[in-house]
Amino acid sequence: MNDTLVTLVGNAATGVEFRETVTGGMARFRFAVTPRRWDREKQLWTDGHTSFYTVWAWRTLALNLSGSVSVGEPLVVHGRLKVREEEREGKRRTFVDIEAVAVGHDLTRGTAAFRRVLRGEPALTARAGSAERSGAPARPEGFTGPDGPDGPGDPGDSEKPYGSGTKRSTDRQKAGKELASVP
Repeated sequence: MNDTLVTLVGNAATGVEFRETVTGGMARFRFAVTPRRWDREKQLWTDGHTSFYTVWAWRTLALNLSGSVSVGEPLVVHGRLKVREEEREGKRRTFVDIEAVAVGHDLTRGTAAFRRVLRGEPALTARAGSAERSGAPARPEGFTGPDGPDGPGDPGDSEKPYGSGTKRSTDRQKAGKELASVP
């Protein structure tokens, strides 16, 4: 396979548009990438030209994108580069698309809380729905994860998938204290 794989770091320029198709979900959004360079003469960082890409995702990735990404959020997108040309109204236009393989939040610019989606669990698309408008956190109906109805560290944590519960945070706190005590 002669695909050109690229990894881009930038910001979501539009909201994620999600649609159900016969073969599963499909999502797309515009992605802005602006390089920053150190200007030695002025002794400060300057922004370069912003490039815009349309990111396409399919099936599970599409569904998870629609419940996880909002306009302006910093992201890392990895996928296949597709360049296409079209003629519209007598003008030749070039479009650059990325068929996403993986998308994640850029943790150099903030933090994120990962939630594993279990098969059969309702979609996380509630983020774009009424929960977001009311200010309440998005949560699928019947969700009983670490931030579920019993709050963090509920007694059912041991039955939850790897990565849930508060054990992780207490391990991080211990590790932080150990690192702080190292000379």
